This record gives sequence, C-alpha cells and structure tokens, in this order.
Amino acid sequence: MENQDLKYIKAKNKVEKEKAFYTHLGIYIVVNLMITGFKVSDSLGTWESFIGSLLSLDVFITWFIWGIVLIMHFISLKFGLKWEERKIEELMNKELTNNSKE
Repeated sequence: MENQDLKYIKAKNKVEKEKAFYTHLGIYIVVNLMITGFKVSDSLGTWESFIGSLLSLDVFITWFIWGIVLIMHFISLKFGLKWEERKIEELMNKELTNNSKE
C-alpha cells in the first residue's frame, strides 16, 4: 500500500510539472502574439512596412528571450524530475521509517 502511495505521489507530481510547462507554453504563445500584434499594428499601411516591422529586432527579441526561459523550463522538466523524484522517494522513505519506529 505504501509503495502505491509513493508511485501515486510521483505520478501526480510529474503531471503537475508537465501541466505547468504546457500552461507556460500557451501563455508564451498568446502573450507574444499579442505583443507582436501591438508592435506591428502601426505598420499596416503597406506590405513592406508590415514585413519590416514583423521581422524587426524589437519583435524578435521578445520571442527570443522568453523562448530561452521556456527552453530552460523544458530542460528542468525533462532532466530535473529525476533529482526531484529521488528526493521525494528519500523523504518518503525517511517518513516511513520514522512512522514504523513509533
């Protein structure tokens, strides 16, 4: 029974982390599309000015910097969970041994 509880806690933690990442990804896309829309809205006069604004450094840097943060979030999700799982298991085992001593 205790082993199943530990597996459940691990699975729930992993799902919560993945959910947080996908929420972050969704917010990244929506907010950056809105920011890009505001930045290029003044340049809707001609196709050339629109493309020039769309491909400007001002628009690119917003997507790029937040994209780096998103990539770091993804890396921590995929590679940081192993450490987190080991720590959870260590703490749960410690708690189980403390409860069995009582």
